[in-house]
Amino acid sequence: MRLHNLVKSGGFKKRKRVGRGEGGGLGKTSGRGHKGQRARAGHSLRPGFESGHVPLYRKLPKRGFSNFRFRREYAIVNVGDLERVAGDTVDKDSLVAAGLVRRSAGLVKILGVGEVSRALTVTADKLSATAKEKIEKAGGKVIVPEVSAEQTPAADAE
Repeated sequence: MRLHNLVKSGGFKKRKRVGRGEGGGLGKTSGRGHKGQRARAGHSLRPGFESGHVPLYRKLPKRGFSNFRFRREYAIVNVGDLERVAGDTVDKDSLVAAGLVRRSAGLVKILGVGEVSRALTVTADKLSATAKEKIEKAGGKVIVPEVSAEQTPAADAE
């Protein structure tokens, strides 16, 4: 193997060399145009800046309600994936051990995609109606723990 025999692996982008003469395509003004704020060194403008005009985000009315602060995010697991869990009990710890949910996941929701062939005791924060139906049809049991008022996201926001 010699240097002239090596093949490019791809995934490699050549660096633009600016300001090295007109022949390179990015000479003289280095692709920045003539004068102006954006041509200067150290230029950085925040997103949405419109050169002194009133920006669009200030022109538009603020309406409605955003649920973002009060949302509940669930880690989703399908019923068909429960076959990968060892043992007959399915809870957050067993889902983490099977690699279906991350340890950092807060709440777990079981959805009804797929089939269950064995009886399982499933403990989850939320289940869809079809998931519950399929688990019970296979001879399993569903346990949904009660959520206290202190654990709700709305209580955390106050």
